[in-house]
Amino acid sequence: MVNFTLDLLTSAARLSKTNFVRKTRETAIVQEKFLLSLLKSYQDTELGQKYQFKQINSVDQFRERIPIVTYSSYEPYLKRIANGEQNILTPDPVVFLNLTSGSTGKQKLIPVTRQSRKILNRVNRVSMGFIAEAARKRNLAIGKIFLTSSVKLYGRTDAGIDYGPASVSDIRLNSFLYKQVFAFPYEALMLEDSLARNYTCLLFAMRNPSLKIIASNFPVLTLQLCQYLESNQEQMIDDIEKGTIASWLKLEPELRIKLESKLSPSPNRAAQLRQILQDSGKLTPKSIWPNLSLITTALGGTSNFYLQRFPEYFGDTPIFGGIYASAEGTFGVYHDLNNDGVILAIETGFFEFIPQEEWGVSQPNTLLAEELKVGEFYRILMSNYSGFYRYDIGDVVEVVGWYEKAPVIVFRHRLGGLLSSTTEKTTEFHATQVMQQLQKKFNLPLENFCITLSEDEIPPHYLVNIELLAGHTLDNPEKFIAEFDRILQDIHASYAAKRATQVPPPRLRIMASGSFATVRQRLLERGVPASQLKFPHVNDDRQFLAGLNVEQEVKIPAFT
Repeated sequence: MVNFTLDLLTSAARLSKTNFVRKTRETAIVQEKFLLSLLKSYQDTELGQKYQFKQINSVDQFRERIPIVTYSSYEPYLKRIANGEQNILTPDPVVFLNLTSGSTGKQKLIPVTRQSRKILNRVNRVSMGFIAEAARKRNLAIGKIFLTSSVKLYGRTDAGIDYGPASVSDIRLNSFLYKQVFAFPYEALMLEDSLARNYTCLLFAMRNPSLKIIASNFPVLTLQLCQYLESNQEQMIDDIEKGTIASWLKLEPELRIKLESKLSPSPNRAAQLRQILQDSGKLTPKSIWPNLSLITTALGGTSNFYLQRFPEYFGDTPIFGGIYASAEGTFGVYHDLNNDGVILAIETGFFEFIPQEEWGVSQPNTLLAEELKVGEFYRILMSNYSGFYRYDIGDVVEVVGWYEKAPVIVFRHRLGGLLSSTTEKTTEFHATQVMQQLQKKFNLPLENFCITLSEDEIPPHYLVNIELLAGHTLDNPEKFIAEFDRILQDIHASYAAKRATQVPPPRLRIMASGSFATVRQRLLERGVPASQLKFPHVNDDRQFLAGLNVEQEVKIPAFT
């Protein structure tokens, strides 16, 4: 059944990819057709009537009549939708409300309709088509998938509309297909406790040495999976041998019964795993699944910082980004393995781009996809079937090339992810570039990092907060922070200029082990979904790391 389902999916995916590639040769035409079709379909909604969609017949008219907005403009409408009002933003009923992560701000509700799901499914097929083509060229097999995103709903509105993270709606609304390809029973994803869910999914997947794909929303989640595996490896082997699930795990009783009924003792596989553990000292995904074909996870932005640690666990297993998306919509499709660039998803929305020189303008002039320039940075505006128009999502992307006539973009950072001692505007992209270089230069893997500002000085110092990976030490912290300062000046002209006269020298703070796990837990307790948690690597909240233990604080030596 699995092979048959995969064959059908792959055939459909190849066709979708072929059609998408053909359309990239006519990007401007496809984009205009999408916009005019959207406006026609949504012209009788409350928002469509407000802006008189019926009278808009061109892209230029659309840009003249519709203002650029952020989520706050839509919030009153979303409250009414949650209360059951119809035909507000979308003509067809809202079947789910996606909840944004809230990692960098207030959580938002995003409407999901059958039409918007249809469009997302189409782009997912395109993505799978690119995966299939890339795998075929490298003789990589496609098969069972490991993905531990929860499917638990966060709740229902008074009108009975389910809401939760976008990953929940994706899996729940396509559960039939996912059930065919997951490496574990679907019920495992219903477990509320994160450790119990990851442990149980691992337990089932480890029984099969032929797992082909590991998937996660973000690389840090994949690394956490490796930590779960290493921390519980002996208990897991015992459970595989006996066909049990550790009694100390927090499983809902009815789910424990269902899941344990699907387990049977596997002493031969347990013996194999014990031998691997004995030979190598720990279990890693690559050692227990030697024929792993690929990993799918987010690329670009701060992701590459975490990807530096992947070879330890996965060897040279290639990485595929899938799609570049958020709860609000889908923006790009990855087209090859180990490639950060995405092709603009020209069939999922109508896109405009704000050039850097216009970022300070309330209603800036925008560029269309075919007008972009390689090497330039832009903010993305999106109009799509979720009922958003000229919506500023706050993402900053860089154009790195072209695929036919569609731009290839890379996500760099969130617009709000900025840090300034004075006015230099250091982004997460800057910070990640520096920390990647420092990890290589000092051969020092970091658990995580976050750059904040000191509390008492005016202007404040940069505080470079790092947590070392267990078992590692930093022999020369003074040189480390001096190199941080030098590299940041090299790649960030504004910082270099301000550093000469205005910005004081940065300081290094080495945090106690477990510090950033505490920060992560704080974010989870604030309501950020685990599957969508984006750890902020620059943060201007001077209380963000309050209460954590600083083992050592280091200044740049006077002679540097």
